[in-house]
Amino acid sequence: MKSNVYKILFFTPLLLVVLFCREAWALQTHGGVEGVVVHQLAHIQYLGALGYLFWDIRRSSFIGVGWRYLQRFCLLMMAWNGIAFIGHFAQMTLGEGAISTEDGYLSALLLLPVTFGKWVYYITALDHLVCVPALFFLYLAMRSFYRSLDKDKRGED
Repeated sequence: MKSNVYKILFFTPLLLVVLFCREAWALQTHGGVEGVVVHQLAHIQYLGALGYLFWDIRRSSFIGVGWRYLQRFCLLMMAWNGIAFIGHFAQMTLGEGAISTEDGYLSALLLLPVTFGKWVYYITALDHLVCVPALFFLYLAMRSFYRSLDKDKRGED
């Protein structure tokens, strides 16, 4: 009986959100210059934190495949932060008529003439080609850590 109450308490708000929600835009723009500055500083801080984690893993000489996967995650996410940092600057240099969003944000088109700044923006907009493999390496690292703990736990019994 108790489990049914918990299920109702869990699924009722979820059902209400699904039934009565309206448009939810996932794009959040930064207002004013201070928003971009804080966002760029966050990229620098994240890059530094990943760099320290990478260095600490190598310094500590952790062994195992999970640690190598975690190092690859750190390197790829550091590259992603650099790409995103440059891409934000490239986006700020674009003029108002550089990108057409007539059919919505997801179908944006880079308008002619193509300049060096537009190419930099276009290339850095493909940052998901670095971010997705990085997250896959994080998944592999976490799976490896879990399996090694599970193996240790079974060995103790």
